[in-house]
Amino acid sequence: MEILSDNALMLQVKAGDLEKMGLLFQRYHRPLYGFLYHMTRQKEYSEDMVQNVFFKLLKYRHSFIGNGEFKTWMYHVARNVLSDHYRNPKNIANHYPVADVEEKSSSSRLPDQLVEAKQDVQLLAVAMDKLSNENRELLVLCRFQELRYKEIATILGINEGAVKVRVHRALQELKNHCLLLAKE
Repeated sequence: MEILSDNALMLQVKAGDLEKMGLLFQRYHRPLYGFLYHMTRQKEYSEDMVQNVFFKLLKYRHSFIGNGEFKTWMYHVARNVLSDHYRNPKNIANHYPVADVEEKSSSSRLPDQLVEAKQDVQLLAVAMDKLSNENRELLVLCRFQELRYKEIATILGINEGAVKVRVHRALQELKNHCLLLAKE
C-alpha cells in the first residue's frame, strides 16, 4: 500500500475527495494540539482550535497550491486561528495558567526527582508565560514542534537568518526569566 505525502492528500482534498482530510487529521491533530496548547495552556480552547484549523483547511482548500509543505500551510492557518482566539478579550487574561501544566512522570524516578522535575516544569511554564507571544510561539515551533528554521521562516514570512536570531534571543530571554524565577 502506497503512503501518500501530505501534499498529495491535500491536493486530493482540494479536488473533492474530502475523506482524505481524515488522514491528515490523524497525522497532525496531536502536534497541532501541542502547538496550540503550549501557546494557550487551555485544553478545551486548544481542542476547539484544532477543530477550527481543520475546518478552515477544508473551507480554504482551494487556496492550497502544493508548492510548499502542507505542514507549513497548516501552521500558518493555526497561527491565524490563534490570533482570532486572542482577539476575544475573555481569552487574553490568564491564558497560560501554571496549574494546568501537564507533567510526564516515569515510574522509575525517585520521589525527590519527581518533585524536582515538577518544579522545573512549573518554573519553565512561568518563564514561558513571561515571554511575548511572538517569542513563545518561536520557541514552541522550534523546540516543542521541532520544526526546521526554514519551515518556521515560511510560516512567519521572514527569512531563515531572522528566525535563527529571534530563536537565539528568545532562548536568552527565557533563560534570564528562569534564572530570576529560580532566585525568588
